[in-house]
Amino acid sequence: MRGEPNALSLPAVQSAAVLLVDGLGAAQLGQRAGHARTLATAPGGSLDAGFPSTTAVALASLTTGALAGEHGIVGYDALVPGVGVRNQLRDWGGPMDPDVWQRLPTLLEQTPSIVIGEQKHADSGFTRAVLRGGEFRGGRSVADRFAIAADAVRERALVYLYVPELDRAGHEHGWQSDRWIDALEQLDGHVRALADALPRQAGLIVTADHGMVDVDASAHLIVPPQLLEAVAHVAGEPRCLQLHLSAEAQAEGTTADALAHHWRAWLGDAAWVATRQQVVDAGWLGALHPEVAPRVGDVLVAARGRRAIYVDELDKARGMIGQHGSLTPEELRVPLRRFGAFA
Repeated sequence: MRGEPNALSLPAVQSAAVLLVDGLGAAQLGQRAGHARTLATAPGGSLDAGFPSTTAVALASLTTGALAGEHGIVGYDALVPGVGVRNQLRDWGGPMDPDVWQRLPTLLEQTPSIVIGEQKHADSGFTRAVLRGGEFRGGRSVADRFAIAADAVRERALVYLYVPELDRAGHEHGWQSDRWIDALEQLDGHVRALADALPRQAGLIVTADHGMVDVDASAHLIVPPQLLEAVAHVAGEPRCLQLHLSAEAQAEGTTADALAHHWRAWLGDAAWVATRQQVVDAGWLGALHPEVAPRVGDVLVAARGRRAIYVDELDKARGMIGQHGSLTPEELRVPLRRFGAFA
C-alpha cells in the first residue's frame, strides 16, 4: 500500500486484504484441492508460519513480522514468570498485560486498518495484544464477515479478515472428516465471491496460521510420573510441550540437558526433544529477547508423526482429533495465495 519494495514482490495497491484461515495447512489444501478449486488454482505458493505452530504465536508473527522469541507470545500455554502457566489466547490481564506482553508494534498501528472477526473478540486481550491499531468490525457468520470485508476493502485500508470455522471442524472431527470438507467448500466459495468483488486497485492474500494432523487416541502418549519429578510447570500443548525445571531441582543440580536426556530416553524417535538453548541455536524462535527467555520452557518436546503427549490421562483435550504445535511440514507449512491486483 505504501509502494515500498517487499519480500513478496507485491505491486503497489490502494487497498489490501489479508484473509487468515485458521487451520488451513498447505498439505491439507493440496490433498483436498478438488473441494477448493479457487484456492487450489490461485497463484502463489506456500510458506512456513513459524514455531510453535499454534494460533497465538502465528497471528502475532503475522501482524508484527517477527518470530516468537521477539514478540513474546511463545506457545498456546506459556509460563508467566512468578504467576504460573496461562493461556495465550484467553488468560489476559494482570501481569499478562496485552499492551506490553506482546512486545512489538503491529503493522495495523502503522497503516489505516480494519480488523474483521467474530464480535465476541472485539475487546479481548488477545485482540489488544496482536491486532492493536485496527478498527474492529464484527460479524456473526462466515458470510457476514466476508460481506463486511467486501465493503471494507473499498475504503483504501488494510483489511484483516479472520475465519476460525475450519480450524474448529478440524479439532473436533479431524481434517480428513466430511465436516472439514464441508467447511472448506463453503470457505472456497466465499473466497471466490470476495475476489470477484475486489476493486481494480485492491489485492487479496489468503494464508493461514498453521496446518494440523489427525491424532488417533491410540497414539496418545501419557507421561510417566517420574519424568515430571523435576518439572515445576508444563506449558505448550500436546504436540509441543514446554517443560520448566523447578527451583528445587535446579538447586539439587538437575540441568536442562539432564531433563532432556531422560525424556529422549522415554520417547525415542516419537518426538524431537531439545533444550531452550538448542532451540535458540537452531533458530526456531528467531532472536530470543532476554525479557522473553523465561517464558520459554527449559526443555521443549515436539511430537513427531501423528502423536500427542499428555501429562494427565484424564485430560479433556484427549477428545480433540485435529492437533498442531509441532515441527512437521503438515503443521508448519501454510498456503500463500494471491488474488486481484496481487495475482
